[in-house]
Amino acid sequence: MSVTIKDVAREAGVSVATVSRVLNGSPNVSDASAKLVNETIERLGYSPNFLGRNLRKRATNVILVIIPNAEHSLYMKICVGMQNYAQKVGYDIITASSNATTAVETRHMNMLFNRTVDGVVLMGTSYDADTLNRLAENYDIALCCEGVTGANVLTVTVDDELAGYDAAKALLEKGHKRLAFIGAESTALSASRRENGFRRALAEQGIELPDEYVYKNTYDQENGAIAMERFMSLPEPPTAVFAVSDILAMCAIKKAVELGLETGKDISVIGFDNIAFCELTNPGLSTVEQPCYEMGELVCKKLISNFTADEKDNRYYTVKHRLIMRGSTGD
Repeated sequence: MSVTIKDVAREAGVSVATVSRVLNGSPNVSDASAKLVNETIERLGYSPNFLGRNLRKRATNVILVIIPNAEHSLYMKICVGMQNYAQKVGYDIITASSNATTAVETRHMNMLFNRTVDGVVLMGTSYDADTLNRLAENYDIALCCEGVTGANVLTVTVDDELAGYDAAKALLEKGHKRLAFIGAESTALSASRRENGFRRALAEQGIELPDEYVYKNTYDQENGAIAMERFMSLPEPPTAVFAVSDILAMCAIKKAVELGLETGKDISVIGFDNIAFCELTNPGLSTVEQPCYEMGELVCKKLISNFTADEKDNRYYTVKHRLIMRGSTGD
C-alpha cells in the first residue's frame, strides 16, 4: 500500500497539519520539526499527490477568474485576452460565476486560500476595500473592468468617468440639449463614475440634468424599457439618452420603437461596452467600447509577474476606451 500523509505524521510524531505546512513551505514550522518531517518523508518514500506537490512549490500554473454573470459577453471577451497570454507563458485560466453573491464568491475564493490556484482575477466583487487589502497581503489577486475605491490591489479598467464624459459630449456636439441618463443603483464604481462624467460634460455647457431625466435601478434589462417609457411620458421628453450598459440601451431602443419612435432620428441612444449584439441591432447601437482583449492580456501579464516579484505591482491601470457611433445616434 502507498504511504499516506497520515503515515508520515504518525512516524514523525507530529500532526497531519504540521506535515502539510512543511509540504507547503510554511514558515510557521520550527526547523527541527521541518527536518524531522522531511527525513521521515524520505525514509518512508512518501510521494505527495499532485495537489501536495503544488502546495509545496506554491505554484499550480492556474489562474481563477471570477465573473459576476456568465451571460455577459463582455467578460468572456476579456477572458480570451487572458487565456491567449496565459497559454504563451505556461498558465491556464479557469472561470467561475459568482452570480453577484458574496457566499458564492467566497466559496470560489477557497480555491485561492487552499492554493489550488496561484491567483484570482475578480471582474466585479462584493468585497470592500479593507477585505481586498487584507487578502492582497497574503495572496495574489487583481481586479479587472471594475475597481474598488480604496483598494490597494492590481486593477485594470477603462477611465469610466472620461468615457461617460465622451458619450455626453458626442451627443451635445450633435446639437442635443435635453439629455437623459439610465444608470444603476449599484455599489459598482464604474456606474457612478460614468454618471459623474456624463454630468460634468453637461455642466460644462451649462445644461442641467433634471431629476426626471435620470433613471437608476439595477442592470436588469427591463429597466432600460422602464426608463425610456418614463422619459417619453414627460411633457418635454429628452432627445438623447446615455445608458451605462449596452443591454439597458438596447431595451430602451426596443421600447422606443414600440412607442412609435425612430431611433437615431426621434431619439438618439448611446450604450456602453460594445458587446457583440451592438452591430446586429437595427439600427446599430452607438456605444463606448471597452478594449476587452487588451484588458485581459494586461491584467494577466501583471498578475503573473506578481507571482515571483519581490515587490507587488498594485497600481491602477486604465486602458483607452473608444467611442463607436452607429445608427442609434443617426450615424
